[in-house]
Amino acid sequence: MDFLQPTTWAEALEAKAAHPDAVAVAGGTDVMVGINFGHLRPSLLMDLTRVEDLQEWSIEDGAVRLGAGVSYARVIAELGTQLPGLAMASRTIGSPQIRNRGTVGGNLATASPAGDAHPALLAADAQVEVASVRGSRRIPVPDFYTGVKRNAMDADELITAVLVVPPSGPQQYSKIGTRNAMVISVAAFGLALHPDRRAVGTGIGSAAPTPRRAPAAEQFLADELTGTGLWESRAELPAATAGRFGELVADAASPIDDVRGSARYRLHALSVMACRALTWAWADYRTDTGKEV
Repeated sequence: MDFLQPTTWAEALEAKAAHPDAVAVAGGTDVMVGINFGHLRPSLLMDLTRVEDLQEWSIEDGAVRLGAGVSYARVIAELGTQLPGLAMASRTIGSPQIRNRGTVGGNLATASPAGDAHPALLAADAQVEVASVRGSRRIPVPDFYTGVKRNAMDADELITAVLVVPPSGPQQYSKIGTRNAMVISVAAFGLALHPDRRAVGTGIGSAAPTPRRAPAAEQFLADELTGTGLWESRAELPAATAGRFGELVADAASPIDDVRGSARYRLHALSVMACRALTWAWADYRTDTGKEV
């Protein structure tokens, strides 16, 4: 196995163009596990840890531009206010050592249905910026996942950054596993309320071939909140509304039975998590009167 180690972004893109089969590695928390278990045998590894451009985040046109090499630990420490849903998800990932090494860019590149960052990014309407020597482009995150551990990048492209607009309303994240920590999720759910545009965002993880949203649940809740004037009044959310939202989230999933849980259990868990996440988010929204609606 050969090893490439570019020190600039331009060098990285040139190396990827010359060696499209090269597997990029930043934290290595996914790639090295695959290699150690014999599931992955790349002919080339490309270490991106020396590319400083990937280690930074900034504000660009009102959005957080999160470099692909920014670790989960930094998301938690530095972006908890701007990206609360992603920070919540990051706190559930692995151990402190994994959070210090693992990156959101790596989670996206692997595109595992069980990736913990995906539900939060889906709910927040994130965009993935990818680049090659031919130029760069931005892919809405729902379109980025094309199959089990497959993504929409071309062979010569690398992930540059993730762009997320900070929310105008509360976000929540919930994950269930076989124990409280250091596990792959049995199911996960992300929620974002967008009162500035009267919209709702959702994200489902580990309960379908790819991470996905729940469009019918989003539309139902947005219509309910608008039609009953709840966005403006911030009154108590009816229990029936939260319950129906949970049912529609579960309806959007298509899980399987595996060693971590049955399809039936995953559907039940998603319904419960969605209902609870909405209840928590709405409670936050009712008390956060400083934001305009």
